[in-house]
Amino acid sequence: MSQNKTKSPIYAKIDKNKQYMKDRVGLDTSFDFGFRELTVLKTKIQLYYVTGLCDGEVVQQIMRQLVQINDDEVNTKKVPEIVENRIIYQQVERTESLDESVDQILSGLIVIFIDGIKYAFIVDVRNYPGRSPEEPDTEHVVRGSRDGFTENIIENTALTRRRIRDARLRHEMLKVGERSKTDICLCYIDDITDRDLIATVKEKLNRIEIDGLTMTDKTLEEFFSGPKWKPYPLVRYTERPDVAATHLMEGHVVLIVDTSPSVIILPTTFFHHIQHAEEYRQTPLVGTIMRISRILAIMMSIFLMPLWLLFVIEPSLLPAELSFIGPKEDGTIPVVIQILLADLGIEFLRMAAIHTPTPLATSMGLIAAVLIGQIAIDVGLFGPEIILYVSISAIGVYVTPSYELGVGNKIIRTILILATALFSIVGFTIGATLYVLYMVHLKSLQTPFLWPFIPFNGRGLAEILFRVPIPYSKKRPSIVHPKNDYRQPKSKA
Repeated sequence: MSQNKTKSPIYAKIDKNKQYMKDRVGLDTSFDFGFRELTVLKTKIQLYYVTGLCDGEVVQQIMRQLVQINDDEVNTKKVPEIVENRIIYQQVERTESLDESVDQILSGLIVIFIDGIKYAFIVDVRNYPGRSPEEPDTEHVVRGSRDGFTENIIENTALTRRRIRDARLRHEMLKVGERSKTDICLCYIDDITDRDLIATVKEKLNRIEIDGLTMTDKTLEEFFSGPKWKPYPLVRYTERPDVAATHLMEGHVVLIVDTSPSVIILPTTFFHHIQHAEEYRQTPLVGTIMRISRILAIMMSIFLMPLWLLFVIEPSLLPAELSFIGPKEDGTIPVVIQILLADLGIEFLRMAAIHTPTPLATSMGLIAAVLIGQIAIDVGLFGPEIILYVSISAIGVYVTPSYELGVGNKIIRTILILATALFSIVGFTIGATLYVLYMVHLKSLQTPFLWPFIPFNGRGLAEILFRVPIPYSKKRPSIVHPKNDYRQPKSKA
């Protein structure tokens, strides 16, 4: 939406301009907001820029040219004209508005203020970062941007700035690790993100005592996750700048760790982990179909195998129309052992795929198809239905956008299979009930993990199940305080 700006004029005293930058843009708070003050012919000159969005060598060259004026000129009454003539770049414009100056700085341009002058020079030296590696492997889209976060924290903050050119976007730099001194950028939008959330995240970061974050963001996650032995992730990872920018606009906090190509999003719910950027790159109808299909696949990855095993153990629970379900003859190996072995075989394949060089991936796929598929059935190790249902469950895991959530679902599925095998319908019922209660109990920074399903929020749940057209999505969900339902409509910023 358009932003209603107040035309703030540039002050003649540049100290007032500096104070404006502190209040408006977070000068001295955001590490990537650059500032330099020089003295030229006894006149103060200030330069403002965003590191990562402009060429650092060009910034140094401009400062060198300005300082050299002291050696070549003596007329102190024509400082603005002399400065303008010394900036030998293709696009140099004037502005009399502080608001326009801020917008240009956030777009990657340099703004130069001169003491006693009520206008500023804007120099276009932008140099947007591009992604050298390929598109993130785990978050492909058919249409959309192909850039992704890299291992450079400066480039990552610039990729975020490029998508949110808001003066209230803050990038605060912190250091964690007694030995590694790892840079961590705390990213949020000042007037959207809840103050208590920001304070909580800062407090947790400042309380971390560790030698180093050798595993970068994954190590950092364990300090935010609460109980250490848990199957589910309470933070979300993404390597896509557009996904991170969307969460920032919703009031989340993003943690960018140097040397990591992924960022952490806080807080998150179960439903944040099952969303994918592709849903928003398609029409609302297509996006809704994709979303509902994905939710069904994820539910099948958890409950399909335990439910099938229950019907095998208790055939009387099946209606006559579904009597074909279940093995037609008893095998030499118990069904539950077949399920666990097949599941373990797929886990072996997953780990092998991670470590297999690309030229050998096709060979590994052929070996898996022959050995675990047809031959395993022919020798009587697995029944055909075992292969079918285990494969469907595995596909549901791979359909899950969040890798960590998919692994957590697989652990829960194994527990339900064992409970069903040991105690039949009682084990399945109690296991499923305990699973739901456990999910209700989980919280990510005081945010219920199952919100907006539990606690129930009708409008929020509708927007989870259906990809609402963007023009009709007028309000921002209160992720930090779900009980407040929805906050005020999105600001026109």
